[in-house]
Amino acid sequence: MSDKAEKLLNFTIDEKFNINFSINSEFILYVLALIVAYALYQIFILRKFKSFEIDEAEIGIGNQKIKLRPNLVDMQIAYKIWVELSTRKIGLPIDYDNDVIVEVYSSWYGFFSVARELVKDVPVSNFRRKDTEKIINLSIEVLNKGIRPHLTKWQARYRRWYERVSVLPENESKTPQEIQCNYPYYEELVADLRTVNACLIQYRIKMHQIISKA
Repeated sequence: MSDKAEKLLNFTIDEKFNINFSINSEFILYVLALIVAYALYQIFILRKFKSFEIDEAEIGIGNQKIKLRPNLVDMQIAYKIWVELSTRKIGLPIDYDNDVIVEVYSSWYGFFSVARELVKDVPVSNFRRKDTEKIINLSIEVLNKGIRPHLTKWQARYRRWYERVSVLPENESKTPQEIQCNYPYYEELVADLRTVNACLIQYRIKMHQIISKA
């Protein structure tokens, strides 16, 4: 037995064949340290990377359920997207009595540009990881199937109408909220806004769950 082992473990047999076995306190502390390290690994590493599921139907972009095990890079991507969604009208409920639709569209368009840049900034080495690829593809789908169709259908025609009527003499004393209610297709536009807004709120919630799940 080595000198180091003898210091940690003592095992002897006397002339009467009595067995004596003792463990050094240093060895006990060493074993306890290993146990604590393993427990911390389980809590802060493995639990963080457990499987996570996102239902595309909740976000309004499909019918599949995406299963992934996000790592720290994925959480960082989700965090950046969550911050953008949480600081713009795109990921917050629209107040149709007080919010101005033109400003909502500007916020949506701004997020479209920012999210696109966030996705582009992900290194290709990370994209090769399947779970990271799933999060990026989900974000692209939200842009293309969630935001783009509404902006394509409504934004240009509504802005053109609003810019024209907002400068009319009869509207000088009206607020933007009062003016926008007179849009000929206001009810249809708002109905579509509500649908997209609800899906984007769910998208924000899912991004938050990725970064905060236990």
